Amino acid sequence: MNERQFGARLTSDGTTFRLWAPAAKRVDLLLDQHRHALASAANGWFEIVMPGAKAGACYKFRIDDEIDVPDPASAFQPEDVFGPSEVIDHASYEWRARDWRGRPWHETVLLEAHVGAFTNEGSYRAMIERLDHLVDTGVTALELLPLADFAGRRNWGYDGVLWYAPDSAYGRPEDLKCLIDEAHLRGLMVFIDVVYNHFGPEGNYLGRYAPAFFTDAQTPWGSAIDYRLPQVRAFAIENALYWLSEYRFDGLRLDAVHAIEEQGEIPMLHDLSRAVGALAAETGRHIHLVLENDDNCAGLLDPAPSAPHGKFHAQWNDDYHHAWHVWLTGEKQGYYRDYQRSPLGDIARCLGSGFAYQGEASEHRGGKPRGEDSRALAPTAFVNFLQNHDQIGNRPFGDRLESLANREALEAALAITLLAPSIPMLFMGEEWGSKTPFPFFCDFTGGLADAVRKGRRDEYAWAYERFGSEVPDPLSEATFRAAVLDWDNVDGGGRERLALVRELLSIRRRHVTPRLPGARFGQARAADNGLLTASWQLGDESRLSLAANLSGRAIIAQSAEMPGTLIWGEDGGALKSWSVLWRLEAR
Repeated sequence: MNERQFGARLTSDGTTFRLWAPAAKRVDLLLDQHRHALASAANGWFEIVMPGAKAGACYKFRIDDEIDVPDPASAFQPEDVFGPSEVIDHASYEWRARDWRGRPWHETVLLEAHVGAFTNEGSYRAMIERLDHLVDTGVTALELLPLADFAGRRNWGYDGVLWYAPDSAYGRPEDLKCLIDEAHLRGLMVFIDVVYNHFGPEGNYLGRYAPAFFTDAQTPWGSAIDYRLPQVRAFAIENALYWLSEYRFDGLRLDAVHAIEEQGEIPMLHDLSRAVGALAAETGRHIHLVLENDDNCAGLLDPAPSAPHGKFHAQWNDDYHHAWHVWLTGEKQGYYRDYQRSPLGDIARCLGSGFAYQGEASEHRGGKPRGEDSRALAPTAFVNFLQNHDQIGNRPFGDRLESLANREALEAALAITLLAPSIPMLFMGEEWGSKTPFPFFCDFTGGLADAVRKGRRDEYAWAYERFGSEVPDPLSEATFRAAVLDWDNVDGGGRERLALVRELLSIRRRHVTPRLPGARFGQARAADNGLLTASWQLGDESRLSLAANLSGRAIIAQSAEMPGTLIWGEDGGALKSWSVLWRLEAR
């Protein structure tokens, strides 16, 4: 990995401090109660070498004698985003899983988790105690919601302003490394969600000394970032490499890349992918890149096992979630209206060719066409899920699907999602059927807190009109505490669901996963009576077939005529209500 441009760098006898501040006339380093002027260099850079400055030193930058700011590439903020930055010696951590090189993409079974809400303690260290549970369940990859430092003590993570600093609310950098190390010792990959489309609303000072970071365009969450500038582009790409190198994350999930307004003539995403590919090739590691992209750009995806080369291994498939949600709940508001005409048909299309929207007009988007033809891609280019943080939390009460759909229907959906050839993802607690809500929460103060409350009231006016003060206050600590997982229920009411998920993932591991390299989409059909059928040609030329009755009444179907050995379900004359059959015809 090339030497980073941004952030404090330890040397043999001290530390080099650098700041890109093209709009500043003067920059001073505040260190050990002394002030040291940085030398002005080319292209807006300021730099100073401080002999004797060691790991643990805390510092700030003073801009034009007007404002003191943290390092935008701070490695750690022990006193939150407004406090000083701390110099971290990443080389001092002694990794135990030294030979870990990751796992191939086709072996991925994701579980998405929020560090603060995953355990009562809400820390990196506390998560370690639950890693064996994930392994026993059949999960192979833990995906963490964003960790970039945000203002306050609680947040989903998408309001991060210091991209290089894991938030101190969960522990120190060495605690995060210990979590990742322990996961690797158990054969678990660890992914991190990164946000390159905006900075959070509180604690971001870049606009004062580096306004060139931003364009005049706006995202739904703030000013758009201008990746045409080489320094801005380097800031994001170096950040991606930083998480993958210094913390040894196995992959990144890039949030809402459709909201990156200005990527430049050569898209920033292309350059980021190539840089990550070079790191993977240099280290011999499996490193994976996953997108969230509302535009359904099939051309950005390639799940081939080789290192990234300008593309991305997979995309979160919102179409799959939305179609299932409409089928299971009957809800049709907001973006769900795009799936109300034929939700089961949309599920079939996702199973048979990837996206449901591959260029068709989207009513929710004012009739604009959405998506690209995705049939030529492999099924593993899609991460399919029934729940995630967004789809649970972007509801007034943060209620999970478990509280909205009947048990038999939800378990049928799980039996399809966890055995289909696409990459499956669970949301924390889903494996045991947790009903713990995951409402939106944050810890802003003053006018910004008022603005958040108003925004929620405007977005969910119907809920406030109907339920009033019962709607959780996003700024209340009680709202966050209500989102903490109910681990006591694992051995209580969650025992049967957990056994089901474990059995499904065991079947996946034995029968499906080894055959996924080279798998291709086949046929998928939905009938008006709730019958769903699908088949895929797997990499070893075996055929995986599905027949499911996704209705509340029995269906007479020719399931016995499906080729191969039954690997899931009960064969018989009629398909019982909400029943799922899987067969594998080996070659």
